[in-house]
Amino acid sequence: MLIQRGGLKVVAGLGISGVSAVNFLHERGYQVAVTDSRTHPPGHDQIPAGIQTSFGQLDTELLLQAEEIILSPGLAPQLPEIQQAIAKGIPVVGDIQLLRRATEVPIVAITGSNAKSTVTTLIGLMAKEAGKKVAVGGNLGRPALDLLKDQPELIILELSSFQLETTSLLNAEVAVVLNMSEDHLDRHGDMLGYHAAKHRIFQGVKKVVFNRDDALSRPLVPDAVPVQSFGLNAPDMNQYGVLRDTDGTLWLARGRERLLKSTEMYIQGTHNIANALACLALGEAIGLPLNSMLETLKSFKGLAHRCEYVDTVNNVRYYNDSKGTNIGATLAAIEGLGAAIAPRKGKVVVILGGQGKGQDFKALRAAVQQYVKTVVLIGEDALKIEQSIEGSTEILKAATLQEAVQLCHAKADAEDVVLLSPACASFDMFKGYDDRGHQFVACVKALV
Repeated sequence: MLIQRGGLKVVAGLGISGVSAVNFLHERGYQVAVTDSRTHPPGHDQIPAGIQTSFGQLDTELLLQAEEIILSPGLAPQLPEIQQAIAKGIPVVGDIQLLRRATEVPIVAITGSNAKSTVTTLIGLMAKEAGKKVAVGGNLGRPALDLLKDQPELIILELSSFQLETTSLLNAEVAVVLNMSEDHLDRHGDMLGYHAAKHRIFQGVKKVVFNRDDALSRPLVPDAVPVQSFGLNAPDMNQYGVLRDTDGTLWLARGRERLLKSTEMYIQGTHNIANALACLALGEAIGLPLNSMLETLKSFKGLAHRCEYVDTVNNVRYYNDSKGTNIGATLAAIEGLGAAIAPRKGKVVVILGGQGKGQDFKALRAAVQQYVKTVVLIGEDALKIEQSIEGSTEILKAATLQEAVQLCHAKADAEDVVLLSPACASFDMFKGYDDRGHQFVACVKALV
């Protein structure tokens, strides 16, 4: 499928993906211009000399001259300047659409409200260790168009709902929506709009993987499209799921076949079992050998700040989930780790708090009551969280993260886990979620 050369391509919005799109189009001989509402947008010094630029506001006049607008995912199609162009019949696409036009290389497409970075990284590692020449990126890591520089035989893309809004007929080799929970409703309007954006990933798909435990993840596709599922229950034949021994041992399974004890993986928690099963199903769809995938699962330690195992102190495992900046992510971590240690009578001691972004923390109550021994609160919205979950378990407060870790250390017994999963943004106390995570790791290491 060739890109149609011709008139002016206008890239709206710079940043990582915008810079990538400008360079990609310029290298292929297109006439390119770029506009951004920021006076000095990030990446403005990384675009080729001679490219027409208009910074400080989105340039409506320039946009209306375009043959096609390439919209960065951080900009909503609903912006008045973009709507004017759409009303004039000017196509608006994103960098993922440019990638699809530029290559016939098979694409593994992954989206979801949570866990997409873990699954994207893990299936990428599985493919690499199985001998595939693979390129991994998109919403995670490298911009999608930069992946073509590797001349890969397989592309694995993490895709956000923002990227999918401007993508049509992705024609992925296999695609999955891992899960769906409320997120980005300020952009998509409501869950229906968010769902519609996410499910654009299935347009033209050749094979589908879906989550049996999340009805919103299953697409409507033609009967001829092969469909495979994963879930945290006993699987039907040829599907992926979990089998339980009488002693409580959990096995990753395909049909009746036990594949791997969950305890043989570094990544723990039922949510990570679901992630591993999703990867096995995706890997099968692209022909990766099962034994190779299982070996990768045994060695994969997870992503930094995403339910990352830190250390074991006095038989208590510590996990850094600083990337858990919303309630959905924190629920997944609490429920995942809590369910995994429940057979051993273990409980979760969790650090919550920061900037709450207007969320309703009452959604945490049931999971806290079921799985959590102690909540230690930090940050700007500690009082709001306390009011939302009071009565569900013991609640303590800490002025610093170091104090919070020390309180957790005092409260946790053998077989318990300590979890940093704040359900909040970090900017009240830290430079970002990664800074918060690094400080947590340092505090844990100081306990040893």
